[in-house]
Amino acid sequence: MKIIIYLYNGITMLDAIGPYEVLRNMPDAEVYFVAEKIGEIKADSGIIDLNVKYSIDDMKSADVLIIPGSTIAFVKEMKNEKVLKWIKEVDKTTKWTTSVCTGSMILASAGLLTGLKATSHWKPINLLKDFGVTPVRERVVEQGKYITAAGVSAGIDMALYLVNKIVGEDETKAIQLAIEYDPQPIVDSGNYSNADERIRKIAEKKLTKDATKGLGLLGMIKNSKDILKMIK
Repeated sequence: MKIIIYLYNGITMLDAIGPYEVLRNMPDAEVYFVAEKIGEIKADSGIIDLNVKYSIDDMKSADVLIIPGSTIAFVKEMKNEKVLKWIKEVDKTTKWTTSVCTGSMILASAGLLTGLKATSHWKPINLLKDFGVTPVRERVVEQGKYITAAGVSAGIDMALYLVNKIVGEDETKAIQLAIEYDPQPIVDSGNYSNADERIRKIAEKKLTKDATKGLGLLGMIKNSKDILKMIK
């Protein structure tokens, strides 16, 4: 099974690596990291990067396509006509087209989620409405062959959900055990509905700080103040 994970500068790394760690354990899985161009891709933190060996010119089909999210760089990808065209071309060949976090904004801007329900990170989720998509605050949302996941860590849940669809419960349980995915957080504040207003505001400050870092990495984005307003 051919799995493409699309990468771009400013990406939130766990959005891609979380699903990768799950899906690479699936029988007969071939996972490819693909970017617009071959070379170094920097994370939104500015601390870590990946060396991508395949470009979108090299990969035109897949069984599974995954579009990860980012704190702010997704805005640039939403306007990248070459990438959007490629996503639509690959989507014609997929059995499953998926996203993590704000990756759903990219799928939406490609016109693939129009008229459907989708989820995303809790902060910018309502932007989906601008593309005729109904935002849903759920961990994983399935609509036909399209599966969207909420923010960052939800990509692991989405990947397990997808594995269960493809190879069944026993393999899913085995993969979950192999990566020892057994979340037991010391606090219960990972869901927007469970977090009080004070905690939300602290989280929003962290997101704005990360978005500002992202804009530094992506200096080509214009009207940065307007973009930051989108996630405030």
